[in-house]
Amino acid sequence: MFDPCPHPRVFALPPGVDFPRALVDGLRSRCAHLPPQALAQVQLVVNTRRMERRITALFDAGPASLLPRISLVTDLSALGLPTHLPAAVPPLRRRLELVQLITRLLDQQPDLAARASIFDLSDSLAALIDEMQGEGVAPDTIRKLDVTDLSGHWARAQQFIAIAERYLGAAEGALDVQARQRRIVETLIADWQTAPPQHPVILAGSTGSRGTTMLLMEAIARLPQGAVVLPGFDFDQPGHVWSELGDALTAEDHPQFRFARLMEQLSLSHDQIDRWTDLPAPCPARNRLVSLALRPAPVTDAWMTEGPELTGLDIATRDVTLIEATSPRGEALAIALRLRQAAENGQTAALITPDRMLTRQVSSALDRWNILPDDSAGLPLQLSPPGRFLRHVAGLFASRLDGEALLTLLKHPLCHSGSGRNEHLLHARDLELDLRRNGPPFPEAGDLASFATRRDVPTDWTHWVAECFCGQTVAGTLPLSEWVMRLRQLAERLSAGPTGQTGTLWDQKAGQEALAIVKALKDEAPHGGDMSARDFADLLGGLLSTGEVRDRDAPYPGIMIWGTLEARVMGADLLILGGLNEGSWPEAPAPDPWLNRRMRHDAGLLLPERRIGLSAHDFQQAIGAAEVWLTRAKRSDDAETVPSRWLNRLTNLLQGLPDQGGDVALAEMRARGQGWLTWAQALEDAPRVDPAPRPSPRPPVAARPRQLSVTEIKKLIRDPYAIYARHVLRLKPLDPLVRAPDALLRGIVIHEILESFVKDSLLDSALLSRENFLKRAAALLDELVAWPTARALWLARLERVADAFLTAEMERRADGGPVAFEVRMNRRLDGLDFTLTGRADRVDMTGRGSLCIYDYKTGTPPSERQQAKFDKQLLIEAALAEEGGFEGLDPSPVARAVFIGMGGSYKEVPAPLAEEPPARVWAELHQLIAAYFEPDQGFTARRMLHKDTDFGDYDHLARFGEWDHTATPLPEDLT
Repeated sequence: MFDPCPHPRVFALPPGVDFPRALVDGLRSRCAHLPPQALAQVQLVVNTRRMERRITALFDAGPASLLPRISLVTDLSALGLPTHLPAAVPPLRRRLELVQLITRLLDQQPDLAARASIFDLSDSLAALIDEMQGEGVAPDTIRKLDVTDLSGHWARAQQFIAIAERYLGAAEGALDVQARQRRIVETLIADWQTAPPQHPVILAGSTGSRGTTMLLMEAIARLPQGAVVLPGFDFDQPGHVWSELGDALTAEDHPQFRFARLMEQLSLSHDQIDRWTDLPAPCPARNRLVSLALRPAPVTDAWMTEGPELTGLDIATRDVTLIEATSPRGEALAIALRLRQAAENGQTAALITPDRMLTRQVSSALDRWNILPDDSAGLPLQLSPPGRFLRHVAGLFASRLDGEALLTLLKHPLCHSGSGRNEHLLHARDLELDLRRNGPPFPEAGDLASFATRRDVPTDWTHWVAECFCGQTVAGTLPLSEWVMRLRQLAERLSAGPTGQTGTLWDQKAGQEALAIVKALKDEAPHGGDMSARDFADLLGGLLSTGEVRDRDAPYPGIMIWGTLEARVMGADLLILGGLNEGSWPEAPAPDPWLNRRMRHDAGLLLPERRIGLSAHDFQQAIGAAEVWLTRAKRSDDAETVPSRWLNRLTNLLQGLPDQGGDVALAEMRARGQGWLTWAQALEDAPRVDPAPRPSPRPPVAARPRQLSVTEIKKLIRDPYAIYARHVLRLKPLDPLVRAPDALLRGIVIHEILESFVKDSLLDSALLSRENFLKRAAALLDELVAWPTARALWLARLERVADAFLTAEMERRADGGPVAFEVRMNRRLDGLDFTLTGRADRVDMTGRGSLCIYDYKTGTPPSERQQAKFDKQLLIEAALAEEGGFEGLDPSPVARAVFIGMGGSYKEVPAPLAEEPPARVWAELHQLIAAYFEPDQGFTARRMLHKDTDFGDYDHLARFGEWDHTATPLPEDLT
């Protein structure tokens, strides 16, 4: 196939060329004059499975011929090397072993790192070990690095790197994937020294970014019938620039750096790199422009010398559109519009971006036209239904069961996924409503049994729920194998339901991928040791995050979303390079907790800029396509974005070439983009909708409430709309599912503590002591409050006010004492079909026969002025007492009515009975209620709230926010 050559044989294709297609065309043309079996003797080595599939598909498309033997650089068995090396040790096993080693190290030296970082440290250390094996760097090389200025950090890092050294020493007989791959390549090269293959061996598509792959490329290029075919080689780059790419510290991020290193290793010059085919690039003028724009930083002065020589800028940018949207949404809409046009015109179009948020936004925008793009990235396994389900199940072992965790799993589509799921969902809905109304915050088996009795739910269903959810929390550690067994058994039982039938947890592709991870974890569990439930849940989540599910149904033909890896091996009529901002494309290098750039360079490891250089090569390859869009958003998350360095270089170069029309070409690129942005904005335009008015509904008098509690009178004065919504519309706020130790619960508990303590001290005055008060408080807090932190906090507050409360209680006892607690109030207003109800916390009677009314407040008690105008609770209670509205008590004069504040400090605020006597309050109450029985009286929303920042349960119903307190209420007669 190849003529003899005095130097290693390296071919290349320019940026923008459809690499797999050109590779196949070159193979066919070179074998056209050879016998048919010659093509079958070709050994073609490619770098990805996607490349292999694309090449096979191109050969299948015809004309008919024998296929070459295609293999991957990661599977060299097809090259005919007899190797007796054992199979590589699974990466999961090594990760589990590293987790145990790091855990033991942190047990001995807790100050080295936080325990929460164990899994992140193990991943990072595993990546370092993998890189050392792939690049052939011995641990001794790292130990001898110059760390003059890094003694403190290096001392900590060496503790962990020592683990890597011991690990590598112990792994001589059991090779990791990278170590085994390098051993195979080294053995293969040694075998070729004595018996090189005589048939063609071609390595195509790799850039040689890893040390092992670079070794293989060098060896194949030197074979008698060997060749390397490079993708996206810059034939327009001058020789003096290639010589500037030798220093990795300054040139690693250049798109052609890896090719320069390969040429240096093979002692080749750039003009010795031949074209694989005569197929020209889609736009040679654009390739020249981009080549100059991406020159290494030390030689960007070439813009001044070579820039004036650039010609054809109008041709280079004719099919380039620049989108600079004001927001990510605008960028996504413009891209979606162009993809929609491509679908209408029959073009193949692909969005290329590493920004997964952008791809989701574009997919969502395309959904309005029922266009489902073929997304090569798929869905992360941890976000798939089985992945979420397994993570929730693992969470049951780590945390105490609460209502949220219970309902999250019960309502999951994979829970009770067999027959009878409709009844299961009905029972789950009833359970949710019951938990919201009645609690408890942490349900147990007894609570579920009580629920079944109240709601007439089948006992087999509640038994299944109780057995699956209650008592699953594990406080200590268990072997990893035990955790995996518990996880699978519980997950399958939850998926099957109480009938015991097989569920659908493992049925779909996502389920199969999840099952494979669970099985792999089970196989390697003996190497995982013991761990806590939280550590197991973190481990499972980390493993699931490494998997992906690509299971799209009937995507729209010709509309694709690719990552940069897929873009290397696929071709399309239109390429959209999206998310061209710093931090997105290119992505920021991940922080390295072990070695800095200089240390990595001195040790022979990869620099952080390696990935940037690969991204730069992807950019240069993609921008050379026939038609290209370059898109970015100027703002993201309310912050200005920075354009991608490559886009920035390109626009700056064009602006600096006005004599060749560069500024005009750039303006035309932006103008084309602005046209699409205008259409995208028009797509978002919506007719103006007038804001809702401030409501003041006037329901029929017969529908208005005929009974209110004393505490609701304040609501009637301040926010009448809330009374309308609750009593006329009969809408009740849904209690939160996630119970919290809020102000309402604190008030209930403090009331219970004070009532219990005061009742007991009436029988025995010796119990009226601080010790007994706090003892009683602690006992009731343990009984009524499920949150340890809240118990401690509330008890501490009671300790602060205990002395002041006891002193005041003794003064209250000096003139009478309590005669009733939680006194029911019920009184019909004369002349009105209306009843006032409520409960008084405590009623005392003085020696003169008058009453004293007390109300406990855990918040700030209302001032006397507020009570006089709005918070009339105590004033109305005093009027009810004198009107005979207290059950069990005769009408009596009221001497005092006091709010007792038990918040951060003890405080008593009396009701202004002198300024607002009960007779006047009772008359004003009649007047207030009578006013709301008038047909023209509306229930105005937020009529007289204390502060504009106060929010009510029905503000969303009143559409508050579309209006404010300055808006005039709009009466509305209802029928």
